[in-house]
Amino acid sequence: MTTQLPLAADRSRTTRVYEAIRGDILAGRVPPGSRLGFAGLVETYESSIGAIREALNRLLEQGLVTTEPKRGFRVMAISTDDLRDLTTARCEIEVLALRYAVRQGDTQWEANVIAAHHMLERADQFEPRDPRRFGDEWVAAHTRFHEALLGGCRNTRILSCATTLRDSAELYRMWSAPQHDRSRDIEGEHRDIMAAAVGRDEAHAAELLTRHIQRTTDALLVGQQNASG
Repeated sequence: MTTQLPLAADRSRTTRVYEAIRGDILAGRVPPGSRLGFAGLVETYESSIGAIREALNRLLEQGLVTTEPKRGFRVMAISTDDLRDLTTARCEIEVLALRYAVRQGDTQWEANVIAAHHMLERADQFEPRDPRRFGDEWVAAHTRFHEALLGGCRNTRILSCATTLRDSAELYRMWSAPQHDRSRDIEGEHRDIMAAAVGRDEAHAAELLTRHIQRTTDALLVGQQNASG
């Protein structure tokens, strides 16, 4: 019994470090392409090298971190080509997961989607003191809403792939904040997706989610073209 306590404590510390690094990456506090040196991470997250290494390996599996021989770990870099590929994959796999969720989700799934949407509507999308940044509360609520939408999918392989793609998309979402189309009714988009999903309109829910994903990408690509022009 006594030997299990340190192991449980180690797992808890690793989970804490993993969640902290992941949160900082997805919130944009650690920029895309940044080098993740062990010495700096040990100091920042007040943890051991072993816990840091395990956390980075988990993030590597999720596609949020990359590694190269003799160069160590880095936050995934972003590019327009990768964004296009990511969007195509999401429109296929994430939308497929939503279709499964609409077919398979029970009443608890419906309740989870409605509750997550309610919290998303109550969150401020942008930071009051920095309107060029999405608010942390909104980012978290946005993630929970989309996770709830897919939560009814009982195919764990499809759901895992869809979740990994959504994590990668968060990096681009933070990148796109300064170029966000303020005239876009993103609240209405979420409301319509929620209504179609819990209303069991599979085809319409899939169409709306596809449009939702693609519209974010299109706006970001236009913004990048304008910036480079």
